[in-house]
Amino acid sequence: MPSRIGSRTRQSCAGVALAALAALITLPLAPTPAAAAGTIACDTADAAQGRPATASSTENTGTPASAAFDGDTSTRWSSRFSDPQWLQVDLGSVEDLCGIDLNWETAYGKDFQLQASADGQNWSTLKTVTGAGGGTASYDVSGSGRYVRIHGTARGTGYGYSLWEMAVHTTSTGTTGPVQGGGDLGPNVIVVDPSTPNLQQKFDDVFKQQESAQFGTGRYQFLLKPGTYNGLNAQIGFYTSVSGLGLNPDDTQINGDVTVDAGWFNGNATQNFWRSAENLAVKPSNGTDRWAVAQAAPFRRIHVEGGLNLAPNGYGWASGGYIADSRIDGTVGPYSQQQWYTRDSSVGGWTNGVWNMTFSGVQGAPATNFDSGPYTTVDTTPVSREKPFLYLDGNDYKVFVPGRRTNARGVSWPNTPGTSLPLDRFYVVKPGATAATIDAALAQGLNLLFTPGIYHLDRTIDVTRPDTVVLGLGLATLVPDNGIDAVHVADVDGVRLAGLLIDAGPVNSDTLLRIGTPGSTADHSADPTTMQDVFIRIGGAGPGLATNSVVVNSNNVIIDHTWIWRADHGSGVGWDTNRADYGLRVNGDDVLATGLFAEHFNKYDVYWNGERGRTIFFQNEKAYDAPNAAAVTHDGIVGYAAYKVADSVTTHEAWGLGSYCNYTADPTIVQTHGFQVPTGDGIRMHDLLVISLGGNGQYAHVVDSTGAPTSGTSTVPSKVTSFP
Repeated sequence: MPSRIGSRTRQSCAGVALAALAALITLPLAPTPAAAAGTIACDTADAAQGRPATASSTENTGTPASAAFDGDTSTRWSSRFSDPQWLQVDLGSVEDLCGIDLNWETAYGKDFQLQASADGQNWSTLKTVTGAGGGTASYDVSGSGRYVRIHGTARGTGYGYSLWEMAVHTTSTGTTGPVQGGGDLGPNVIVVDPSTPNLQQKFDDVFKQQESAQFGTGRYQFLLKPGTYNGLNAQIGFYTSVSGLGLNPDDTQINGDVTVDAGWFNGNATQNFWRSAENLAVKPSNGTDRWAVAQAAPFRRIHVEGGLNLAPNGYGWASGGYIADSRIDGTVGPYSQQQWYTRDSSVGGWTNGVWNMTFSGVQGAPATNFDSGPYTTVDTTPVSREKPFLYLDGNDYKVFVPGRRTNARGVSWPNTPGTSLPLDRFYVVKPGATAATIDAALAQGLNLLFTPGIYHLDRTIDVTRPDTVVLGLGLATLVPDNGIDAVHVADVDGVRLAGLLIDAGPVNSDTLLRIGTPGSTADHSADPTTMQDVFIRIGGAGPGLATNSVVVNSNNVIIDHTWIWRADHGSGVGWDTNRADYGLRVNGDDVLATGLFAEHFNKYDVYWNGERGRTIFFQNEKAYDAPNAAAVTHDGIVGYAAYKVADSVTTHEAWGLGSYCNYTADPTIVQTHGFQVPTGDGIRMHDLLVISLGGNGQYAHVVDSTGAPTSGTSTVPSKVTSFP
């Protein structure tokens, strides 16, 4: 919308400032007429803040419906320039309504109705307003509903309808539903502060249990309250997460180390999976922190006041990894790391690497040199949204939900844009919870916070509300029983899935995670669904079966760091014992993957059927256990491509992709190619490589019929820097 500065805008800003000051000092407001009469008072709290919102239209991607309910008076919702238009919020349960506040931008509604509904379909009018003049206004209303909306019929200007904020007030007599939000965080969350007795021992005890428990049942989350921790060495084993509870990383300062090493595996870090560190600052004791991990081990929102070593002690094999929204003041040394992806961060330097080091939006990243070295550097990340995280606001737990960034570069903090949700808007899921209760909580309008544990599901978790947050702590693990799917997400705006491990059960599931219904067509560009640190495992902890691991039907989804893994070792592993045909299938348009790891599937690891898809970094190994060439031959092609773009797709782009073969069951297999894509003006593939690991199988080409074959046992990449 064009800029419009005038007296009304100045008056509105003054009103906003006064309202913000009143909220900060929490002075009681003047009593409502109902209160003066001795009846139940209207709550001054805003029941709509942070709740899921939808609208009849948006002017552009920067003015989504959610902006009118985010508590931020510098963001707004605005509609198209036509009548009628509406803006709607879901309170989560039926509430008794007593007041609605509107804070208009210069483009205001002249005639409108304030309406309520129990089901979002059948509406009753609470108040009709005509001849309104914009600015800020409060309306007393009487009625009940779960959904509240403003339905505009006449605009006050030639522009659309534009609201900085819309607040809804309720009495205390609303129906809250049978599932209560909030509560304690369960037995496997360990909350500490700098004065906690035996603090080092707490970390050491969990590490001793989890160091080599690759397929164990323990799940743990350490939460560090803001403060300074001196001399702490937090060693991180399997299924263990350590996170600061500040709003910014520097609020939680460790003068010590947050360490992952590979002593348990004789200095080999290629199996250091399933662990994480988030939202804290670390000043390493010797100047350099060690984070020697493989897949599914995110390093997010960390300030390293020194250097970062990504290799194990002794520089043994390593196969990682992922960094996002982090600032490393010193140099990052990957050393023996085969591949790595870093997004929206800042580094003091980056030295060496093995095959595939990919960067997007990273200040200080090395320049692309893929023709002769390992680096692929994209200046900005086209679209990103950081992962939701738990933090302390005084003594209250809240979940911060970061906002969307476009063409991002560098960290989002401090002052990360986004919304805070109080813990009472979450069903805190603890071990023993049933899928029926989880679905009831969702239907009631609650978000989900899974505490560390393993959750067997006898029914699919159905996420149907826009902007629902489903957040896991400590690698919370979902196991679908009896062949059901684990999670379905409806074709709605802004769902956040984060911090979960989905583990296939012994009876075949059709799809472990489905985002959007088949045939979904809605545009979610203003408020995309995100899938972050959601990991998929088929086998390893026992027999597991799934035809499809992840299917994305919705448009505009962001897949930000996933490891989709058909197990090559552990329990229940065999060509048919843990059969899984497909890793990721993308049917939606305009889907972006940043940090995509998918490995060992019986057919395609990635099959991309949507238009205008983009991938920044892909790491793959083909299935070790293919019994012979005949078992993977199709359409006259030997071997399923690691990454296939459907022949019907006309526009697709990708950067920094690698596929490795290690056909240990039949080393004579010669795979036709690692990547299979159509050709055309809209297809652009940058920096691809294939590698034969020690001569166990070979690739004839890199992409389609382009690229030199791998040869012998040299484990040297064959590369294509640009295709077609």
